[in-house]
Amino acid sequence: MKRPALILLTVVVVAAIGAVVAWRLNPTTAAPAPSAIGGPFHLIDQSGNPVDERLLQGKWTTVYFGYTYCPDVCPTTLATLAQAIQALGPKAGRVQVVFITVDPARDSPAQLRAYLASEAFPRHMIGLTGSPAQVAAAARAYRVYYRKAGAGPGYTVDHTSIVYLMDPKGRFVQPVSFDGPPADVARQIAEAMANG
Repeated sequence: MKRPALILLTVVVVAAIGAVVAWRLNPTTAAPAPSAIGGPFHLIDQSGNPVDERLLQGKWTTVYFGYTYCPDVCPTTLATLAQAIQALGPKAGRVQVVFITVDPARDSPAQLRAYLASEAFPRHMIGLTGSPAQVAAAARAYRVYYRKAGAGPGYTVDHTSIVYLMDPKGRFVQPVSFDGPPADVARQIAEAMANG
């Protein structure tokens, strides 16, 4: 992706998130279109079962796009999410974590299953993969940018690092900020649950 296209994509993502944040701060304005972030997808979970966007219904969900060979941002984000969800106490059972790979070439269901078994990550986290076309479609629905960087088996993947909070109807609510400690993340999720 050339630099102008990357800048345009970044502007679109920031504008969509900004619209949601502005609406949350001033709900008298019109709510952003539910389709602005999120939408239909067809992927495979870490057990090899086909799933779609109905997976997001019935619980509050954090959706994060990453990959299992990520050296830093992905494991740090997932570990913070684990601590934040634990800090929710009794509300934790109402939240699920969905991890969607941006590296379908290496992240098979078995690879996802092994990676997500880490004790540092959220319990019962759901990992999703699929064909390159299926992953690309899901990434487009969430306005996620990703691109392979480097060559050979040790390549990395540059990608958008945003945690999307979805309500029990599968609608985007807000991005979750990871600037502070896990308790701050838990507070953001709890406040959204109380207002939702």
